[in-house]
Amino acid sequence: MTTMAAVGKDGLTGAERKEAKHRKTTRRRILTTFVVAILTFVFFAPIINLFSSSLKDPDQAVATGTPIWPARPKSITVGTETYTIYKVPLEDGTVKEFALVKSGRQQSTMADPTDLTKTFVWKGSWRTLENVWEFSFAIGNYGAVWKLINFPQLLFNTIVIAIVGTIGTVLSCTLVAYGFARFRFPGRDRLFQVMVATIFIPGTVTLIPTYILFLNLGWIGTWLPLLVPTFVANAFDVFLMRQYFLTIPREHDEAAQIEGATPMEILRKVIIPQSWPVLVAVTIFHFVYSWNDYFGPLIYLATKPELQPLGVGLNRFSGIYYTRAGYVEAATILTLIIPVILFIAFQRYFVRGVVVTTGLDK
Repeated sequence: MTTMAAVGKDGLTGAERKEAKHRKTTRRRILTTFVVAILTFVFFAPIINLFSSSLKDPDQAVATGTPIWPARPKSITVGTETYTIYKVPLEDGTVKEFALVKSGRQQSTMADPTDLTKTFVWKGSWRTLENVWEFSFAIGNYGAVWKLINFPQLLFNTIVIAIVGTIGTVLSCTLVAYGFARFRFPGRDRLFQVMVATIFIPGTVTLIPTYILFLNLGWIGTWLPLLVPTFVANAFDVFLMRQYFLTIPREHDEAAQIEGATPMEILRKVIIPQSWPVLVAVTIFHFVYSWNDYFGPLIYLATKPELQPLGVGLNRFSGIYYTRAGYVEAATILTLIIPVILFIAFQRYFVRGVVVTTGLDK
């Protein structure tokens, strides 16, 4: 005796309904994956183009009709002579590839690339002809940039400014955030609100008074205006750290106090070991900011090229070699390598550090 499967109002059995739902879910996932892939490609397209351009021949960007991928004009070499190959339009309307043997203003001698003895005279200006391009990586761009831009000196300056500034930021912001998170004193909340409000003050408002202050101190032309302010904390990082510290239960502090720990010992042995995510996040934030900073070094180190970091040096280099895009893009790639490696290495801690509870108060 055969048992009939139950049929619903839609005319489908349970198994058919389940199969249809599965197909619908699969199509939705494929569509979502496709959209995400397209958006990811669009997002990374400038970076892909930057890397591709860094491998182009330095003269490729200034030539007419150059491809978007790394390439060089196709040529053949016979003995000590090199002949460039062009696309030559013929009288019958076809376009073929020929080597330029002898150039002239009104007519030029062309030859078959496979047999240079087969020549003919082509009437016209050879400068109007289109190059034949062949795929080629110009790896030498990186070595050339390393020497032309004095990259080791600029890299050393940038690393020193970034590391010292990051150390100052982490130390000062940790102490200030700890005070706001754990100590009770009159006007604490009001003072914290005033400090957070300074985030919204445009940097251009304080630019001239700050410059005059450093000028009177005799710090212009040194690293001091870039490093000393990092040791007096900043509102954004203090806010980030304070909110993270508030998520750590006070019971941990009280247990340490019972054991006779001082406030600084509590910070060092209780708070900091549980706050590595936010410490790493602040470290990456400031390191990348300092690494990419252009305006500050430009103002305070304009007369000292030997002390300038990569941001200012790269801009000066771009102004000189702006017609050779391969060099400029290679220099940019070299500048980006260290921050990208740093972010990839500490990505997990960075993401955990920025996901903090806001609005929490104790």
